[in-house]
Amino acid sequence: MNITKTNKTRIAFLLCNIFLINLEALEVLEIKILDEYSVTREFPGKLIPTEQSKLAFEIPGKINTINVDIGDEVLFGNELATLDDREALAQLNQSKAKFDLAEQLLARYIDLRKDGHISIQDLDKAKSDQIVAKSQYDFYKVKLDQTKLLAPFNGVIQNRFLDTGSVINSGAPVLEILGSSNVEARISIPTNYMNKIKIGDEYEFDINGIFAKAKLARLAPMSTGGSNNRLAIFRFDTFFNPGSIVKLKLSISQKAKGTWVPIKSLSQSEQGIWAIYTINEQQVVVRDLVDVIYFEDEYAFVSGTIKDGDLVILGGAQKIIEGKIIK
Repeated sequence: MNITKTNKTRIAFLLCNIFLINLEALEVLEIKILDEYSVTREFPGKLIPTEQSKLAFEIPGKINTINVDIGDEVLFGNELATLDDREALAQLNQSKAKFDLAEQLLARYIDLRKDGHISIQDLDKAKSDQIVAKSQYDFYKVKLDQTKLLAPFNGVIQNRFLDTGSVINSGAPVLEILGSSNVEARISIPTNYMNKIKIGDEYEFDINGIFAKAKLARLAPMSTGGSNNRLAIFRFDTFFNPGSIVKLKLSISQKAKGTWVPIKSLSQSEQGIWAIYTINEQQVVVRDLVDVIYFEDEYAFVSGTIKDGDLVILGGAQKIIEGKIIK
């Protein structure tokens, strides 16, 4: 059982009672013995964008416009930059004229063939010329499209490498874009914890004091750098700033018999031994020695001579006197 703040409030509400005894109020907790407890292990990592690309033109040319700068938000399909397209446009217009002519000749040859005025070979050549003209026209339409640099996904401009007027080769980076829809956390986890996580399950993260859940998307096939760790990739549905340091809060069950008690109910005895004070069936205050197995926030998991139904005095030694009879 992982004692979260919500669970702690629920436990206090369900199990705590206020006893008015001789005009004194003693706050007590009726405990329940458990067979296991949960500990929280934290593993640090870093947020990275799910999508990240350096954008470049597929053809060489002179940059005509750059429409965005660092920090600008863009949407899929937005025109980010353009090349000088005069040459590509001229080639497209020329190929379009040839294609239109080939279409007209093919239509005429089909009519002539119906009347038997031309051979099948002449008609086949007209069809071939039309196909070649169309492919050239389609080719230059693509070349004209390649003078435009479009956003491949919704994102934010991370870097701008060139300016208007630069003459570039194909493949030269112009802009860098980070996806703005999702982020991932990459966490290095020791292999002995691999059986505690499962692909598809959600886990809690601390992101600079903000708690959010992410789903385990995948695991690296092998350890990195020769370590005994595996790289786990978690995906968030909510966008957070890439580069932030995050902590995976992994809740792990441990077998042990005991119970959760507020730390304020513990008192330190001789030789560092801890004790809690309970009220027995004769309404006498009794000191029980306990071992603190684990503590988290304001609660400790302890084991000892305590048993189900014992009433633990939450104030500890400062609230009572051992052996005092409660009337």
